[in-house]
Amino acid sequence: MQKIKAFLNLIKFEHTVFALPFAYLGMLLAAHGWPGWDKFVWITLAMAAARTVAMGFNRIADRFWDARNPRTIQRPLVTGAVSLRTAWSGTILAALVLLFTAWQLNPLTLQLAPVALVFLFGYSFTKRFTDFSHFILGFTDGLAPVGAWVAVRASLLTPADLPAWLLLGVVTLWIGGFDLIYACQDVDFDRQYKLHSLAANHGIRFALRLSIVCHAAMMLLLLLLAVVMSLGWPFWLALALVVVLLVYEHRLVSPQDLSRLDVAFFNINSYISLALFAGVLAAILTA
Repeated sequence: MQKIKAFLNLIKFEHTVFALPFAYLGMLLAAHGWPGWDKFVWITLAMAAARTVAMGFNRIADRFWDARNPRTIQRPLVTGAVSLRTAWSGTILAALVLLFTAWQLNPLTLQLAPVALVFLFGYSFTKRFTDFSHFILGFTDGLAPVGAWVAVRASLLTPADLPAWLLLGVVTLWIGGFDLIYACQDVDFDRQYKLHSLAANHGIRFALRLSIVCHAAMMLLLLLLAVVMSLGWPFWLALALVVVLLVYEHRLVSPQDLSRLDVAFFNINSYISLALFAGVLAAILTA
């Protein structure tokens, strides 16, 4: 139990709240309502497993950098609270759970699961060679609502599947946008060790401005989603709340002051994710 608890701390399991509501968005919109308890359970397990794979392998792949970065030097894999063997065991087990849940859902979900695993494992290496790792991370998280959509509809390439692609764009821009903010705190470290980020290579001010552009584009895609899916007033109310939260998030940080970055990253983005989920759920229930 201590090893399990330490592993969950390693992957920050509580932050699953970022991606899981978007997976439920894809699920609800694909089903135009409740898809049934079996789909709900398997989708939940699949999304939790996918995030565990991503975070577990990220900690493994970055352990050498984490040991040198003052911000991350207390991570469990660095301090020895979690052994490398435990980290690998938990990550591989999660990958197997993901494949099993995909098999339980439908054939197309199972066929696409290896593609998801490529991104879940691969995005951790992107800071080694590209400034655009922020958006690869966003795209990887964006596979959550797409996967849930496919789990319900067993389809992805018809005109009726447009909402799934819109959700992919929304999450890519949302995660990419706030990862641009998050990367600002590691600018000096990234430059020293020649790791790539837009903040490190183009400056904090540039990264913060691009983050605003990303979140504005995200809102445009959400507006288009509302029109395509004919979502009612509860969703529009949620969109208004998200605008307020995004404005507040961007006001919390500046090139001169990053001291409140954790509040912007963890708290505000959790509220955004939950607000959009609640808006879609309420819109479906009141339709």
